[in-house]
Amino acid sequence: MDYEAKSPTTPDIGDYLKIIACTTVMLQTILGLALTTHPSSTIQMGIGITYNLIKFTAPAFITGILYTTIRVTGETDLGYRAYLGQMWHTLFLPTILWTTIYLVLMPWVQQVSHYHTLAQFAWQFVNGNAAPHLWYNSMMLQFIFLMPFFWWLAAWCKSRSSRGLIALSTTVVIYFGWLTFYDAQVFHGPHMHDWYLLDRLFISFLIYGVIGVLAWQYRRFTSQFLRKWWPLILLVALGSLIWVNLELFQYRLPVQLANAPYYKPSMAIYDLVIIMLIAALAVYQLGHKRQITETVHIMANYAYPAFLSNVFWDQLLWLSFGRNLTSSHPVIGIITVYIGTWILSFASAISIHHVWKWLRSRHKK
Repeated sequence: MDYEAKSPTTPDIGDYLKIIACTTVMLQTILGLALTTHPSSTIQMGIGITYNLIKFTAPAFITGILYTTIRVTGETDLGYRAYLGQMWHTLFLPTILWTTIYLVLMPWVQQVSHYHTLAQFAWQFVNGNAAPHLWYNSMMLQFIFLMPFFWWLAAWCKSRSSRGLIALSTTVVIYFGWLTFYDAQVFHGPHMHDWYLLDRLFISFLIYGVIGVLAWQYRRFTSQFLRKWWPLILLVALGSLIWVNLELFQYRLPVQLANAPYYKPSMAIYDLVIIMLIAALAVYQLGHKRQITETVHIMANYAYPAFLSNVFWDQLLWLSFGRNLTSSHPVIGIITVYIGTWILSFASAISIHHVWKWLRSRHKK
């Protein structure tokens, strides 16, 4: 479609998925912190429902990344090495910077275990346990390394439309088979503690990458489908949201957010329909050339570095005043820390980008 030309400066559905995912994921960690203040049962239930409501962030971001990447690079002569070179500056360097900051300056935010030796430090650095949100980096960077497969998939599906259905059907069977295995063996299963790293293996999010590829490859069909069926998609979203909340509260109080993982059929269905609703919003606004699309595109460029820094900022706000405010006024405390975290995360991402750009220009001179 015209409004989704191949130029990387053109707004697209991927921008909407990335910026909404980044904006909502910042709330997840803060909700977890709020539970440590031992709020009332009513507040706990509200936190659990809100957590499930925004539990689409990682799938949405993966879909957005693959959609935009295939749109911009899928039919170019960009080589794999050149692509990795681009990603080195865009993704890998910020990841290295912020992982180091968490491990050195905020070691208390580590997950599962803490490092005591250099080898343990290195393991925490790469396994995603350096901070509550960095498991996602370990998973997402696998998709960057696997990009040649997705380029091949896009080209394979383009030559014959029926291949898209084959790719989607095969992925659905593999993915829901994986969820069944994960539910039986890992989630409250016999390998809950020793196999927990499977939650950041790329196959746990494979369906969202494939959907990102297919959504671009069949973009005309995707747009028509979303325009026509978004009311039904909304109903499915509401139904699946009720489903995931019933599953969460079957574990009784106190609410444990670990009981609301991505890796179960109900959450997968919820995530997929929320991704479709965000895409439907994007299709509408892009099609009508709304001015906000340019803002979304600009902010989406800072989504990943803002995501990386958000735990740093929410820790500073939480330890300075957020814990006390949330203990006495839970809703006000959560909202205040969240808004402050969002502002500081994006402000730091924009500032670091411009400082880095200035330093590189000085170096070239």
